[in-house]
Order: sequence, then structure tokens, then C-alpha cells
Amino acid sequence: MRRMVHFPDTERAEWLNKTVKQMWPFICQFIEKLFRETIEPAVRGANNHLSTFSFTKIDIGHQPLRINGVKVYTENVDKRQIILDLQISFVGNCEIDLEIKRYFCRAGVKSIQIHGTMRVILEPLIGDMPLIGALSLFFLRKPLLEINWTGLTNLLDVPGLNGLSDTIILDIISNYLVLPNRITVPLVSEVQIAQLRFPIPKGVLRIHFIEAQDLEGKDTYLKGIVKGKSDPYGIIRVGNQIFQSKVIKENLNPKWNEVYEALVYEHPGQELEIELFDEDPDKDDFLGSLMIDLIEVEKERLLDEWFTLDEVSKGKLHLKLEWLTLMPTAENLDKVLTSIRADKDQANDGLSSALLILYLDSARNLPSGKKINSNPNPLVLLSVGHKAQESKIRYKTNEPVWEENFTFFVHNPKRQDLEVEVRDEQHQCSLGNLKLPLSQLLESEDLTMHQRFHLSNSGPNSTINMKIALRVLSLEKQARSPDHQHSAQVKRPSVSKDARKSSFKPQVPVSPQLDSNKPVPASPVTDSDKKTDAAEKSQPPNASPQWPTDLSRSSSSLHASNFNYSPSHLSVKEPTPSIASDISLPIATQELRQRLRQLENGTTLGQSPLGQIQLTIRHSSQRNKLIVVVHSCRNLIAFSEEGSDPYVRMYLLPDKRRSGRRKTHVSKKTLNPVFDQIFDFSVSLPEVQRRTLDVAVKNSGGFLSKDKGLLGKVLIPLASEELAKGWTQWYDLTEDGTRPHGAS
Repeated sequence: MRRMVHFPDTERAEWLNKTVKQMWPFICQFIEKLFRETIEPAVRGANNHLSTFSFTKIDIGHQPLRINGVKVYTENVDKRQIILDLQISFVGNCEIDLEIKRYFCRAGVKSIQIHGTMRVILEPLIGDMPLIGALSLFFLRKPLLEINWTGLTNLLDVPGLNGLSDTIILDIISNYLVLPNRITVPLVSEVQIAQLRFPIPKGVLRIHFIEAQDLEGKDTYLKGIVKGKSDPYGIIRVGNQIFQSKVIKENLNPKWNEVYEALVYEHPGQELEIELFDEDPDKDDFLGSLMIDLIEVEKERLLDEWFTLDEVSKGKLHLKLEWLTLMPTAENLDKVLTSIRADKDQANDGLSSALLILYLDSARNLPSGKKINSNPNPLVLLSVGHKAQESKIRYKTNEPVWEENFTFFVHNPKRQDLEVEVRDEQHQCSLGNLKLPLSQLLESEDLTMHQRFHLSNSGPNSTINMKIALRVLSLEKQARSPDHQHSAQVKRPSVSKDARKSSFKPQVPVSPQLDSNKPVPASPVTDSDKKTDAAEKSQPPNASPQWPTDLSRSSSSLHASNFNYSPSHLSVKEPTPSIASDISLPIATQELRQRLRQLENGTTLGQSPLGQIQLTIRHSSQRNKLIVVVHSCRNLIAFSEEGSDPYVRMYLLPDKRRSGRRKTHVSKKTLNPVFDQIFDFSVSLPEVQRRTLDVAVKNSGGFLSKDKGLLGKVLIPLASEELAKGWTQWYDLTEDGTRPHGAS
């Protein structure tokens, strides 16, 4: 049993351990009920291969959970709530047996260990018995979890699970316990369970991950005799949201200039955690860490500082942190749009001006789908701009109840829409859709709508029930005296360097890959992928940010696609796309504008200053694929005196996973490259007509060259009725691709 660890701001509570010991048999009864009534049906519904899953025995053991310390928050809390942090340890000799009859598979758990900080919130406090309206439980950050399995090899042979490993399963379970996922127990009937289970975030943290200086050189040559430089990258954590920066090759003073936005649900006791690593082929070396209390950031609103790295002899990190308040009025929206330059551009990605919070409740009277008199398996696809998310599947019902929460970062709510489509998973057909301009929310009271929405292209009485709220992200700068000094409180990491490093490298090769807006298992990376990735390694990433577990979604289902794998278990580390990407407001676009000014030099560059790209686009109904032929480019701009080394990268938006990316070869030292390469995307004609083809021409440069970046973009909506016939056309390249038009 792990001994008591002394936490300076916690108190011992042996009376609480005695109470837990007395209650343990009844707690075990509750856990067994939770396994059978909640987890078992969720696993069965997660995958057709798991439809015969069941627990054959559940025995949690006689050793009760132990509470090593309790902290009660008395500052920075609402007067109608009580917040407790419990330092818990559980070492149990369990006996949990499970079976998948369809595959004659049996497995089990012999013991479980879990250590971490569990937050307990009692709210709202009421003036009537039992004085507390509800109880909420969750972990602030991933707990330390160890499971001793039996028959795990058999379990991982089951179709649908064969891409997992014991390490990934532990990661999935750990993430399931962390915010925004929570267990909520209502104690009085008047309490709205949905509001408690899916609360509005306390704020948004915008993280400018700028640069570092004087890092340690970890790469060595001649068997360690000669010290070299490092290939640094950063891992940024807020709760279970994890972001990974791009890798800067051979540099002890790297400049990333990346921006991420993270939701903060509980800031008392929650920290921003940052770790720097040197990328190596085998095991990445630790370059330092940093932990910043988010209460300090909220107080200051804006911090722009150099922080000394912890656990290393030297090195410092430059961060700019902005605490954005969620405002229920649109008074400051124009000011916010101007501050992030969203009032002028037409892009749907970039820094966010608002947060859309959506509670998906249920649907009624859905049509049967393709087969008459058969109930569909409905799921809901939600999208705002290029960001898409997906609900859980409800099986064999035309009256589904989802009770799920989603969040979307919104660039400009004045011109963006929320698109909702209900689909039948079994027959892959649409059951109805809805398009809601976010401008309607701006005209609603408290920027909120809660109603049943009629579905188009559906049954005559088909509706979907949602509560939708928009919150404007406002940076309220604090008034300070001239002599005011501030410094964010930097905390010592609670985990040892060795323990943390081991969590960042995969234990076994893994096949699942994620896109945070729609996490799904993905294909392994081939040698050719590795070669092309090397050319892009130092480039700004190419998409809007992805939020791991997608905190924008409820993870109450155990569907594999809802799980979020941290970078620790990616077989190839992939940077989290920064908001400062090639879509809007990016560093790449700024560089592009600067090069244009240099090239212009007092003369007119013509109507296509960035050049053009020739594409053939058509949809093959026989193959059920979108076919894109990249022919050539002309009149590209030069990155150097020798010209450019262009290649073409494509996505079929909103899919921005690695597996959804298509790339041509690199054409060396030319401004008029010829590619003549054919690519395809597996997608139906009705589906592709709701998608956008994202085409970017990029400069590769050499392996260690700094001449990498964007040459131009074009975004091509595919809603044309001519798509089945196809067309060949020259397209003008622009800085952000948002005003594409054909040249011929």
C-alpha cells in the first residue's frame, strides 16, 4: 500500500477512511451496478463485434479505497458550491471476468491500482434538506492507473480491438476519468442533471507557444565526444487536452510561434503543464518542464513572460497566455472580431471569437431510412466551418436519446453556420438535416436557444431537440498601477522526470491515429509516409486546432472512435495543428504577404500574383470515389534565387487526419512544375457535395533548409452538379484560399 504523501495544503481525514471502510460493501454494490447497467451496454453498442460482450463476474475486493488527504477550497469558489480535492489510493485484488461469446473470448482483471487527485463538487447548496442539490466526481488530470490483466491477448485478437494495446487501453480509461467527463449524482429532483453533467466552461486559455532559449544540447556525435544541438518540440497539457508543437531541427533557441486554445472547466487547482523534448529515433530526451497555476493566469488576464525551465540545468521558455472570459452578450463581439482580424478575412479558421456549446438531447419521429418499417441506427454529424464532430450511435430506434455535449471554437459567428445531419449508420444514408446560421443566436436572449428544431429532407414530423449557447470570448485586461509587478506561480511537477518520459514513447507500435474532431483508428505509417513527413516536419501545421478527447464531446460511450489517444501512444509523433496555420492569420500567410511586397517592388504582379494550379476533378459513381488529377502549376513565386521546390498537399475538408492527406512528389527548382498525378478519396456523391477540397502548394526546401512554407492555396467547394461529369480548370492561388476562382 502506498504510504501517506504529505501535501502542504491538505489535511488528513482518518475519520473519512473509517467511514469508507464501513460503506465499502455498499460502494462495491454500486460499482457492480455501474458495470452491468452502464458500461456493459455501452461496450455492446460501441461495435458490432462486441454485441455479445458481458461481465460474468464482478468482485471489487475487500480492500477499500484510501483517502490520503483532503483539501477544501475557500477562495475563488462560488458561494453556492463546495469544492474538495481528495488524494486517493486504491490497491485492490479484484476479480472481474468478461466474455465475448461470439468469438469464444474470455478475459479478466486480477488487480487494479489507481492513484490521483479526485475532485468532488457539492452544488448547488440549497436552503432545504438535504442542503446539497447534487454531487459531481472527476479527476483533474489523468490518474496513475495499473491493471493486471488475464487473457488480454485473446481480447486483443477480437476484430475492432486488434489495433489496441494494454498501454492504449489504460490511456483510454484514464482519459475517461478526467474532465470534461464526470459522474454526477443528483440528490434532489429539481436539479437539472444535464446542466450539472455538462457545465459551461469557466474560461478559455489561449496559449502562444512562442520560443525557447539556451536549451540543452542532447544530440552527440563520435560516441558522445562531440556535443551537438537538439531537435526540440513541446507537449502542452490542460486537463486532458494535449497539444504537441512542431519539431524544430538542430536548434537550441527554437522559435515555434504557435497558438493553441484550450477549454478550462475547473481552474482552482488546475495547471498548464508544458514539457520540452528533444526528438530522437528511439527515445526522446527531456529538455525541461513548467507548471503554471491557472488561477494566476485568470487574475492577470494577460501574461507575456520568459519562464525558467524546471528539472534541467538551463533553458527558458517564452509564453504569452491570455485568459478569455465567456460572455453571454454580443456587446463586445465587433471589438473581438477586430482584435483577431476576423472582421476582414473570409476564412472559417483562425483565432476564435466565440465558443459554441451544444447539448444534443434527442430526436423524434425519424424516418425508417432505406428499409421501410425498419428502425434506423441514428447518429448525428455536427459541423461548424471545417470542424466536424460525431455523436454516439443509437441502435434500432427512430426516437433516439443521446444526451451528449459538444463544443466548437468559432472564428466569426456572424457568417458561420451550424450544420446538423442525422444519419443511419446501418444503411449509410441521411435521415434529415438542419442548417442554423449562428447569427440567429446573436439575436437570442442570453445568446441561447433551447427548442425542438424541424429537420429538412426528413419525415413530416421529424425533429431534433438541442440546447445551443454561444459565448463571446473576451480578453478583459485588468487595470494595474504603474508599479504593479506580476509573475505567474510556477509549480514543481508532481511526477518524476523518468516516470514522465516513459509515458511519451510508445511501448508497442500502434495503428490507431486520431483526428480530434473525430477520433478514429488510423492506418500505420509506411516508409514513403516517413519520407514525405521529413520534408514537412518543420513546416507550420495545416489545420485548425484539434482538441484531444475532444473535450467538445461527451465520452460516456465506450465507442472506440470516441477515445482520445495522447501523443504518448502515437506510433509516429504528429504535431497538433496550431491556429497559426496556413488557413487564416497564419505566420505562413504573413510571410507570403511579405514576399509579395518584396516581389512587387513597385510594379503590378497581375491578377494571379501567387500563380495558378491546374486540376481535374470528378466523381466516379462506379468506384464511389472523388478523383483529383494534379496536372501542373505556373508562375509560382520563388523562395530563393534558384526558384522553389514545390509540391501539392490536399485534404477533403473537414477531414484533416494524416490518413486523409494526399501529396504529390516534390518538383525541384522550378516555378512551373508538372506533376500529372492522380489521387482519390473514398466518398459518396451526396456526401462529397457537402465537402470542400483544400489544395495547398508548398515549398519543400532541403531537409535542413529554412525555405519551407506556403506558396498559395485554393479552397474548392464541391457542391457542383457537374461533379459526376468532371472538369479541368486553372485555379488562382491566394494567401488563404478563401476566394478561389477559375482562370480558364
